Amino acid sequence: MNKISAAVVNIQNVQNLTQVTFTTATHELKMIGLELPQQIEANTKVTLTCKATNIAIAKTSDMLLSFSNQLHVTVKKIEMGALLCALELSFESITLESIITADSAKRMNLQLGESVVALIKSSDLSIAEVLS
Repeated sequence: MNKISAAVVNIQNVQNLTQVTFTTATHELKMIGLELPQQIEANTKVTLTCKATNIAIAKTSDMLLSFSNQLHVTVKKIEMGALLCALELSFESITLESIITADSAKRMNLQLGESVVALIKSSDLSIAEVLS
């Protein structure tokens, strides 16, 4: 599981749905969900998580996409399998993992050291731990 340290900036509730906005050192992230830990409020520090299979990759960031979370990352490692490709991505001071199809990695011609955009839907992000 990928882990990202962040702080809560804003919480918005509409009926049973909650959208939380977080900040990291360089990015703003959004999460949408049904229930939050009760101790979550503005300035709460948390660890966010998402599965490697829930991180998509884009080569350019000038496309209009519905992904709320678009992280500028660098490809650190590429492990190409017969069907899947595991990518290690450098984000701020941490490593994220993305698993995409080998066909997609080949079609995109991903290269070590290349800057790409990691895409995470707001519904795929969750709070793993409340730190403060």
